[in-house]
Amino acid sequence: MIGARLPRREDARLVRGAGCYVGDLRIQDCVEAVFVRSDVAHGVLREVELGPARAVPGVVAAWSHADLPFLPEAPPMMDPESVRGRPWPALATDRVRYTGESVAIVLARDRYAAEDGRDAARVDLEALPVLLDPTEAAGSDVQLFPGMGNVTQEKEFGEPIDPDVWENAAVVVEGNYRQQLLAHTYMETRAVLVRPEPGGGLTVWVSHQAPHRLRRDLAGAFGLRPEQIRVVVPDVGGAFGGKSETWPEYLAVTAAARRLNRPVRWLEDRAESLTGPPHGRGQNQRVRMAAGADGRILAYELHVDADVGGYPHTGSFVPMATSMMATGAYAIPQVHVRSRAVVTNTAPTCPYRGAGRPEAASAIERTVDLLAHRLGLDPAEIRRRNFIRPDAFPYDTPTGFTYDSGNYSAALDVALRELDYQGWRTEQVRRREAGEAPIGIGLCTYVERSGAGEEFGAVEACADGTFVALSGCCSTGQGHETSFPQVVAAVLDVEPDRVRLVERDTAVVPQGIGSFASRSMQTGGAALHRAAGKLVDSARKRMAEICAVPVDAVRYESGTVSVDSRSMTLAELAASEQLRADETYAPPESFPFGAYAAVVEIEPELGELTVLKLVAVDDYGVVVNPLIVDGQSYGSMVQGIGQALYEDMRYDPDGRPATRSLLDYLIPTLSELPPLSFAETCTPNPNTPLGAKGAGEAGCIGAPPALVNAAADAVSRERRDALQMPLTPYTCWSAAR
Repeated sequence: MIGARLPRREDARLVRGAGCYVGDLRIQDCVEAVFVRSDVAHGVLREVELGPARAVPGVVAAWSHADLPFLPEAPPMMDPESVRGRPWPALATDRVRYTGESVAIVLARDRYAAEDGRDAARVDLEALPVLLDPTEAAGSDVQLFPGMGNVTQEKEFGEPIDPDVWENAAVVVEGNYRQQLLAHTYMETRAVLVRPEPGGGLTVWVSHQAPHRLRRDLAGAFGLRPEQIRVVVPDVGGAFGGKSETWPEYLAVTAAARRLNRPVRWLEDRAESLTGPPHGRGQNQRVRMAAGADGRILAYELHVDADVGGYPHTGSFVPMATSMMATGAYAIPQVHVRSRAVVTNTAPTCPYRGAGRPEAASAIERTVDLLAHRLGLDPAEIRRRNFIRPDAFPYDTPTGFTYDSGNYSAALDVALRELDYQGWRTEQVRRREAGEAPIGIGLCTYVERSGAGEEFGAVEACADGTFVALSGCCSTGQGHETSFPQVVAAVLDVEPDRVRLVERDTAVVPQGIGSFASRSMQTGGAALHRAAGKLVDSARKRMAEICAVPVDAVRYESGTVSVDSRSMTLAELAASEQLRADETYAPPESFPFGAYAAVVEIEPELGELTVLKLVAVDDYGVVVNPLIVDGQSYGSMVQGIGQALYEDMRYDPDGRPATRSLLDYLIPTLSELPPLSFAETCTPNPNTPLGAKGAGEAGCIGAPPALVNAAADAVSRERRDALQMPLTPYTCWSAAR
């Protein structure tokens, strides 16, 4: 079963429109919620007048924080220290800190009446100075939280570089890069429905990545026991890191449902989704790299100022992830990273597919290309000279991670072969000599981190001959319904159709962490692999007791245990007594890697960039279902192309988003996709029984620096770091001149 390209079970219902999302639920007496939001990025909240809203026919209630003084504050996602003294109210109290912050909630019998009520509300705000750039905000006298600086977290990794290195190195290159703010643009926006239950409990249907975390946060916020809250995640239309959090709107909807004692649903619309939160990325990066004349890197320095938006609750840890992955695939003797999380008047940020690793890869890969250009070395060759050797693993990085395994040269060699690297170099020279439209070739070799923490898995044999697998993971489109049963079936040596997966319901699955950081198969799949093995062991032990023989005398094959001529199926054993095995498993993090190569053409008169070819070579360890992994690779690649060429959350000087619809915020469609080529190498994860590594975020990491490096190679200018994403025609036209 491991390695079989089984079609996704869930696709049959999803492509027919038979999926069930939060918006599809029909719950009796449910009212719809919308939020009155600030149209000012930074201001003092003087008054919220909701009388006109309450007078709108169909409106059931309209409340501001003054009407709900018991409203809890949004909890931090991972870093409590960064939010100390910086509360994020579910509805704004005395101040707003980004355009779109929730000021009041309006509830009505239908969405139309609720939006009419929202439009009737009046909000009096006194505008304050606006901060939009994290580096400027870090040194500004304007404070988003009076009495506290705008830097919410500052950390250093590695040791300060010996000044003699900079003085004596054959070459030192420097660069400044901007990781623009991005929108998550999932097909299904955020959605939650809360129903009060008799006895004070709650049932919560929500589009989410971590239902057990949400249950814990809601219980803590409202003084309930976790078992009083049932969180159910129906089908989810994408998440990409933006649905792991407990957002303020969820708290306001829960409070409204409790006060009304009736179900309340909130469905975010696309304009709300684009103005945020959440946003992703958003970093200013300053780099310096020293090398010898032979191209050996001697030192690398990275300074990061990360825009975490108006509140640091969901994004402050992302620049730390960037810092710890700063060195990428290279063995660098001296490394120093300083990262700062800074509040600004943009929408709060959170992890976005890759969560810190794309930012790290972009910084070092662009700088390695700068170094190659300065030394006159081939970009592929300079990478080979600095790769961590295959025999150096496990490898301790200067920033605190331990890489488990890798063969970076092998991945790069495959990428160069798939691209026809030398052929394109020859064509590049020919075009320059002929005065034709220039082309550029760009490379990226990346390392990412996947998996984190423990995960729950259980496998139970049923009397009808089937098996139930329970997982604490939470699929948001990754295909768990197919791949997890594959893992269990492989261990049990039965057909996958006999295994049914249950997840995304805290009333059935007793514990779980969720699905993010490319952790599902590596951690959740491994937990199920071990649970299935324990189930076989339990069946053999029970059969040994029945037959009064040693356990070693019991054989297992294809769902049957046997001793000599006597045999029993696991279904027969389960008919007399429950046969189930539980496992909580916490493997170490793993470090997938790969190499990307791009060829682009830039039309010099208009600056239009055309991607002629894009090659991705990824190493995910052992791949359980290549068909599903192919889908993940395509999806992340397209999002990587989006960041490199199209996407940008822009703000005007007053802090109002300039991208409020998909007419303004450009994402690649099928028409924009270039020729894509995918290949793999396989370096198994040595720390799990499956050997799998994460496979969900590679394209977001590898594609952007490869494309930017290709564009820089095409324009062939000394200030190659001046090219910033997205590579719009104007950006490329300016660089070409």
